[in-house]
Amino acid sequence: MTVFNNSALYPQFLLTGFQGLEAKYSLISLPICLIYIISIAGNITILFIIRTEPSLHQPMYYFLSMLALADLGLSTVTLPTMVSVFWFHARDISFAACAVQMYFIHVFSITESAILLAMAFDRVVAIREPLRYSAILTNNIIIRIGLASAGRALILLFPVPVLLKRLQFQNITTLSYPFCLHQDLIKLTVSSPRISSIYGLIVVISSTGVDSVLLLLSYILILVTVLSVASKTERAKALNTCISHICAVLILYIPMIGLSIISRFGQNVSPVLHVLMADVYLLVPPLMNPIVYSVKTKQIRLCILKKFIKQKG
Repeated sequence: MTVFNNSALYPQFLLTGFQGLEAKYSLISLPICLIYIISIAGNITILFIIRTEPSLHQPMYYFLSMLALADLGLSTVTLPTMVSVFWFHARDISFAACAVQMYFIHVFSITESAILLAMAFDRVVAIREPLRYSAILTNNIIIRIGLASAGRALILLFPVPVLLKRLQFQNITTLSYPFCLHQDLIKLTVSSPRISSIYGLIVVISSTGVDSVLLLLSYILILVTVLSVASKTERAKALNTCISHICAVLILYIPMIGLSIISRFGQNVSPVLHVLMADVYLLVPPLMNPIVYSVKTKQIRLCILKKFIKQKG
């Protein structure tokens, strides 16, 4: 097969679903579509409830609405190729479309990580400085945090498609997943991906790597503060406000770490498991975050029930 030279044309990529299960794609597509429907409906519901309920116009819920927006973005950017592969068995994707999808998948993932860090900061302030909570987390500060979260991801990832454009691929390159990920693309190049690989590592360390360390430090501060409280009831109450956030952090980071491990060390693992892990990484956080916050956060749960009862009445 000839090698593609990026200075002239662009290669075609072939997306990959579950190898060997092509005959069952119509069946596999049902739970995938159901996940997308629940994810989009759940995050829109969270946004609607926070927007229309004055009692939820607080920093904690503003950050939650940012998380819902990031989840909606992640679902929206992966949906077209997933539907294309599993519904229509259409695997072709151009270099430009692949680069755009890859860029926004990673932008929304990194933005979500930053928002979770912002939510941890919110909990630190609420528990350590309850009397100054409103003075510290003003609307202006919240807007700046939100813009910084998205801006960091957009700026950090901007060079990634440019560096990919300089690489050489075969005329037709078969990807490992039903969507485009940076680690997959650089693995399939026929030219040296050294610069792209190093820059990708810099992006990971300076985004999710830094975020994870700061998240850990945030919870150390929270634990130190909570353990200094004499009353067991007050301890339980303070920790209970963090449960939803801890779940959201685990929902994002466990699949992310799992995909990284299996991509690097799982050469002998079934390709089906690779695709399944990648699907979990991109599909589970948008699905589970609204469910977790609806179930675990009393204020949101009550507001949803109130809206439902009102509509039913």
